[in-house]
Amino acid sequence: MRFLIPFPRLSLIGLTLLLSACAGLPDRATEGELQQRLGTPAMHWEAADGRLQLAYPTGPMGFATWMVWLGPDRRLEKLENVLDTAHFARIQPGQSQAEVLSILGPPIPSRTVYYEARDELVWEWRYCDDWAEPARFHVLFDGRTKTVRSTLSLTESQSQLFIQFREYCSRPRRP
Repeated sequence: MRFLIPFPRLSLIGLTLLLSACAGLPDRATEGELQQRLGTPAMHWEAADGRLQLAYPTGPMGFATWMVWLGPDRRLEKLENVLDTAHFARIQPGQSQAEVLSILGPPIPSRTVYYEARDELVWEWRYCDDWAEPARFHVLFDGRTKTVRSTLSLTESQSQLFIQFREYCSRPRRP
C-alpha cells in the first residue's frame, strides 16, 4: 500500500523546517550563525557602508521571502518577510530589475515568462494575501528597457479557471 502526500503539504513541511531552523535565532546573530541555521542565501547585496542584505525565499510553494539585513559588524539588524502588500506597493513603473530584486528577492524561476508579442517579461512571487488566500504577485517588465511596466496581483482562485477547492494559507511567522 502506498501513501501519497499532496504537494501543498510538502511545501508546508519545507516551510516548517525552515522556520524551525530559525527558531531561537539570537537578536544580534552573526552572519555565521545565520548561515549555519538558514543556509546559503539565494541572493545578497552589499551596500557602500558595509551593510549586507541577504534573501532567503521559501518558494516555489512557500509564501515568504525572508530578507535579512546585517550591519557593518555582520550582526543581524533586521529580519522580515517582504512578500506583502507594503513591499509590493514599493514597486513602481520605471524601476530596474535589480531594484525589484532588492525589494522582493528572487521570483519563482519556473514562473518567469517572456511574452514575445508584447515584448514583456513577467516575474511572479507566491504569497499569502490579507484574506488568508494564496495569491500571486506579478511584475511586468518592458522587454526592451528591462524596467517595470506594471504590476498585477491575483488570488490563485482568480487565476485558475477550473479550481476544485479553495485553499487557505496563514501568514508566515517571523522566525
